[in-house]
Amino acid sequence: MDDSKKLKGKDFVNIGVFTAIYFVVILIFAMLGFIPIFMPLMAVFDPLFGGIVFMLFLTKVKKPGMILIMSIILGILMWLTGMSFYALVVGTVTGLIAEFIYKSGDYKSSNKAVWTHAVFSIWVWANFLPLVLEPEKYWSTRQQFGQEYIDTLTALMPWWMCPILLVVCFAFGILGGLLGRAILKKHFVKAGIV
Repeated sequence: MDDSKKLKGKDFVNIGVFTAIYFVVILIFAMLGFIPIFMPLMAVFDPLFGGIVFMLFLTKVKKPGMILIMSIILGILMWLTGMSFYALVVGTVTGLIAEFIYKSGDYKSSNKAVWTHAVFSIWVWANFLPLVLEPEKYWSTRQQFGQEYIDTLTALMPWWMCPILLVVCFAFGILGGLLGRAILKKHFVKAGIV
């Protein structure tokens, strides 16, 4: 591999800083999940507001691997904070696809940046999978929320919501990318992204 394409210390610092900021934004909205109606809305809030941070991160991405590493770290953080391993698995796949999309625009296309964020955002959807694939296991570790919360969220999240939430994550990933691109227009120009 060409030395100019190898990740260096500065790249890892950027990955770490932006992953931390992105994770804090996600956690802020995750706190709303203590109110059942807000749990499915994570598919809206996370891609929409996380898009601002992610699009700023993309102004620093000029080498392959940075998006994938961020995806993997986020998946691990979700797993360590009590969600399932699905975010790690799905995030690794979508992170890899997002890498190819952004690289296909030579790290200079703002349109590819928006599509990159849309695909990247699908990792958020993976956090809903335990509710559909293994609800008994999921709820067995969350009894402290109380039966009323469990019953309400179960009613709000029938199995057929899973594909809908996938589409919502992707759609709001596009909107979050567009919002981030609009807010960060000067940063995009400075980074040579058109």
